[in-house]
Amino acid sequence: MEILSPRKPTREVQIGTASIGHGQPVLLQSMAATKTTDVEATAKTCERLRLAGAGLVRVAADSRRDAEALQAIRAKTTANLVVDLQENYRLAELVAPFVDKIRYNPGHLHHAEKEVSWQKKVAWLVDVCHKNACAIRIGVNCGSLGPNTENTQDGDNPMLRCALDSALKHAAFVDSLGFTQFCVSIKSSDPRMVVEANRRFSELRSDIPLHLGVTEAGMPPEGVFKSRVALEPLLSEGIGDTLRVSLTVPNERKNWEIEAGQEILRNVERGTTVSLANWKPSRLNIVSCPSCARVENERFIALAEEIRAAMLPFNMDSSSRKTLTIAVMGCRVNGPGETNHADLGLWCGPETVHFKRGEELLDRYSYGEIVPRLLDEVTHFVDTATE
Repeated sequence: MEILSPRKPTREVQIGTASIGHGQPVLLQSMAATKTTDVEATAKTCERLRLAGAGLVRVAADSRRDAEALQAIRAKTTANLVVDLQENYRLAELVAPFVDKIRYNPGHLHHAEKEVSWQKKVAWLVDVCHKNACAIRIGVNCGSLGPNTENTQDGDNPMLRCALDSALKHAAFVDSLGFTQFCVSIKSSDPRMVVEANRRFSELRSDIPLHLGVTEAGMPPEGVFKSRVALEPLLSEGIGDTLRVSLTVPNERKNWEIEAGQEILRNVERGTTVSLANWKPSRLNIVSCPSCARVENERFIALAEEIRAAMLPFNMDSSSRKTLTIAVMGCRVNGPGETNHADLGLWCGPETVHFKRGEELLDRYSYGEIVPRLLDEVTHFVDTATE
């Protein structure tokens, strides 16, 4: 679907049968929430999303078994596949022959082979992708910034500066290797951060295609609106070449992400966009990640919905003068980092839920115990906020 406003003149990047940048239509993406080792279910999801309008479909690979499964998945779908590498960048060599793009997170490169510099790791990734005609996404996430960027300052918004610096450094380094088939994303669960970071990056590196998204946007309809607030202004300015609406929904409803993306593109075409300037977060801000192969307990999605329902009285209470942010995360990969930035955070393991107040781990609770314990903490928050 074409956007009527002029696009920024970014370079073209080929991703399988699709391409982004250089005036190409904005491409929609989604991600499979099945276990990657479940070849049949994952391939069916990829095909279903492709038919729904996904130009790219992402899958996660965290182990050799995941990487081996990708060969069988590739044979069962014609979707353009993106593989998400988090902590194990070495898997790139195993998956690159069977996917069209590799996404790496600069903030996770330090987890493996700590004695090796990030530059050597990225150079190795680029070499693998070059040999396999595979594109790259440099995916910066404000909830998982690397240790070398955490002390960077930018007035009253150090996280923004950290994320922007990380994206710029990695883009410049990949450029220096003579590799141009890459795009960049700078994501946050805060729409204001997404808009500002992507505007600044576009000003400084207008040649590089941008993938847009609000990470952990949450459950619909709130997650859809939060994504609209961030993405519609950017797209209206000609910024953004591909996007994902990251919703907390079960695998069988992943097509909702594509439908929400299509709605955003239609809004930009018609000029019926929402304004970031007029947006204010509701009294309750639930940050919850989109379900994916890394979710360690399928009850995660039901838990997020249960928390939203249990928090309805707080959201309607006008006596509280402060927004309460609760992060509900589905795995250990982004869970610890994302919950650090919330008032109250829950990241879900196979049997227990880690419960945090800011960066402090309070305790671990069963899935049946966590909601009453959360409500106790919310009562304390309300009492403090109204003093």
